[in-house]
Amino acid sequence: MKKLLEFITRHIIMSENTINKIDLYTGPEIFGQPTLWETTYNLIKEEKSKIENFLLPLLEKQNLKIILTGAGSSAFIGEAAQGLVQKATKRSTQAIATTDIVTHPELFLLKNNPTLLVSFARSGNSPESVETVNLANTHCDDIYHLIITCNKDGKLAKYGEENTDNSCSLVLPEASNDKSLAMTGSFTSMLLSILLVSDIQNINENEASVKEVSSQGSFVLENNNALAELTSTPFERVVFLGSGPMLGVARESHLKLQELTDGQVICKHDSFLGFRHGPRAVVNEKTLVVYLFATDEHVLKYEKDLVKDIATDPRNIKTIAYGDIDGVESDLTIKNNTNTDLHIVAATVVGQLLGYNKSLQLGLNPDNPSVSGSISRVVQGVNIYKNS
Repeated sequence: MKKLLEFITRHIIMSENTINKIDLYTGPEIFGQPTLWETTYNLIKEEKSKIENFLLPLLEKQNLKIILTGAGSSAFIGEAAQGLVQKATKRSTQAIATTDIVTHPELFLLKNNPTLLVSFARSGNSPESVETVNLANTHCDDIYHLIITCNKDGKLAKYGEENTDNSCSLVLPEASNDKSLAMTGSFTSMLLSILLVSDIQNINENEASVKEVSSQGSFVLENNNALAELTSTPFERVVFLGSGPMLGVARESHLKLQELTDGQVICKHDSFLGFRHGPRAVVNEKTLVVYLFATDEHVLKYEKDLVKDIATDPRNIKTIAYGDIDGVESDLTIKNNTNTDLHIVAATVVGQLLGYNKSLQLGLNPDNPSVSGSISRVVQGVNIYKNS
C-alpha cells in the first residue's frame, strides 16, 4: 500500500476523495506501456519466421481482402491501423467491428474473395469475436485467420492453436492482458503489433522506430502532472480530433475518457475537416478540445486552419495540443518527438491519462469505474442467434 500511495502522489493531482479510490491496476498499466512496447517488439521479432510463413503466401494473392476486426476498443485498433496496413501490404484493408459482422455478415464477407480476418482481442472470449470467426468460416470459401490477443487461455488463442492449417495466433506478453476494466496496454500493444506484422519483412529495421515511440510514450507520461492539473478544471465535454490513422486514436481516446469517468464526462471524436460539418455544435464553454496532430505537413495545413478558427471563439475554449505545431497556441502542448508511422501508438496515451486523472478526481476507482455495473471487463449479456 505504501508503494501505491507513492505512485499516486507522484503521478496525479488528487481530489480530497481520491485517497479512498486508489486503483491497483490502471495506473501501473498505463505507466508500464513504454516497456511493454519494447517487449512486444522483441516477441514479434522472435516470431518472425512463423509470421512470414503464414502471411507472405497470402499477400501473393492479388485479390486478397484484409479485414481488421474486434469489439469496442479492439475495433478501434483496426480503425487506427487500416490505412497503414494497406500501405504496408498493398492489399485492400478494411476495419469492420465484430459487432457489425455478427448482425450483417452478408454485407461484409465475400464468398469467392480470399480473405484474411485479423481478430484483435484482449480476452479472446467475447461472444462477438468468437462468432465472427465462425461466420467468416461459413461465408468465405477461402478464409484465413490472424489472431492477435493478450490472453493465452482465451477461446480465440485456442482456436488459432488448433487450426494451424488456415490460422496463426500471436499471443502478446502477459503484461498486455490488462486487469483493469479499461483497455490501455492491451490496446497499444495490439496496435503496435499489427503495424509491425504488416511490415514483418522489415522487423529488424523497425527496431529504431519502436525505441523512438517508447521514448515518446515516456515523454507523454512525464507530462502527466500538467495533464492532471488541466483535467482538474471544470468541463463536462471533451472532443478528440485526429486525421487519417489518428482518427482511430481519437475514437479510442473518446471512449477511454468516457468509460473511465462512468459517463459523467461526455466525449466525442471526429476528423479536423469533418468537425466543421455539423459536429462542432457540441462545443460549449465547458468543453475541452484535444488536437491529435498529424506529422504530415500537407495534412497539418487543414488541421491548423480549424485550430485558428476555434481560437477565435469568444467562449475561450480550452484546448490540448499533441504535437508542437508552429503558430498554434493551446492551454497545454505536448511535443511529438517522433515522425514514424508508429507514432499513433504513443499518442493514445494522452487520452488514457486524461481519463485516468479525471476518474480519480471524480472519486471513482479507475479499475472499475462503472458504479451501476453496466459495463464490465468482458462484455456480458450478449446472446448469439443463428441465422436460419
